[in-house]
Amino acid sequence: METAPPKDPKPYLRGLLDAAITASLPAKCLPPCLPPPGPGRNIVIGAGKAAAAMAAALEAAWDGADYEGIVVTRYGHKVPTRRIRVLEAAHPVPDANSEAAARAMLAAVRGLGPRDQVVALISGGASSLLALPAPGLTLEDKIFVNKALLASGAPISAMNRIRKALSAVKGGKLAAACAPARLVTLAISDVPGDDPAIIGSGPTWVEGADYRLIATPRLALEAMARQAGLPTENLGDALEGEAAELGRAHAALARSIKGPRLLLSGGETTVSLGQTTPGQGGRNTEYLLSLTLALEGAPGIYALAADSDGIDGMGDAAGAVTGPDTLARASSRGLDAAAHLARHDSYGFFAALEDLVITGPTLTNVNDIRALLIL
Repeated sequence: METAPPKDPKPYLRGLLDAAITASLPAKCLPPCLPPPGPGRNIVIGAGKAAAAMAAALEAAWDGADYEGIVVTRYGHKVPTRRIRVLEAAHPVPDANSEAAARAMLAAVRGLGPRDQVVALISGGASSLLALPAPGLTLEDKIFVNKALLASGAPISAMNRIRKALSAVKGGKLAAACAPARLVTLAISDVPGDDPAIIGSGPTWVEGADYRLIATPRLALEAMARQAGLPTENLGDALEGEAAELGRAHAALARSIKGPRLLLSGGETTVSLGQTTPGQGGRNTEYLLSLTLALEGAPGIYALAADSDGIDGMGDAAGAVTGPDTLARASSRGLDAAAHLARHDSYGFFAALEDLVITGPTLTNVNDIRALLIL
């Protein structure tokens, strides 16, 4: 049901982001997809930014069951669990704890039989958090390649193909280690197209696997649309490409549309650093800064872009918001928006305007979320 356009657009946009995150939380979306405990041993494994929250949701649903397990998540994303051990490691570049977690997970599934069951909890970030080098390689080799990939601007699908080739657990190798036990994977997708071979570099994905997507970017955007109260258009949940280029394209689109209207999109853009010594920022704030410049203060257009995991790039912000007065406020504070964009310092720009969106770790991860509000 449609309502009147919001009188305060920025809190309205933040409310839409909250709706997307809430719909994607493990406590909400995991229990309906969880299999019952099996007749033999029940082992829980997992990796990703949402792995600890997924483990906690499983424990609540399997209350009274006999199981054990181990998962790994990003530093700062740990939550209390009763029986499942939670490890922490580095993201987006692996560290020694990433390798230790992979070895611990392989040990947890060693020696299982056909009556046993393994439940794998996979979410975005697993590629870095579960890092065991393939024979002949070292962790230092993987760290070098990871850093180069992150700076290259390559799409996530290309990065994960390379990561799988260098890994002893990715690309279905962890699934092979679970045999002959029954393996069920519950996954939260953070990749364009929701390809299970790409999510976390597919450690438990093989053809014919019991692989259940419990939350996706599309689900998050649908939750936003239900709350919007305005005519809404979904531009797609799998948009890729350079963040700055997408910002300019969306600015042109917004200028061409008569409001009130809400444009939603998801996916994963990239930022190619080239030879520039970068400032601080992520793909969502870079998208917003480019969009802001292209809009040139056009009246009645507001936007929010954020990473659903609560961390855009390497900082403490999920993203930011922008509106018709952003450039004027920046100018009054001596901020050069174009210069900030050129040195990839979008965080610094929006931080100076107090327009960053800070959520903290959300304990889910359905990729980037963008909302363009045209009044």
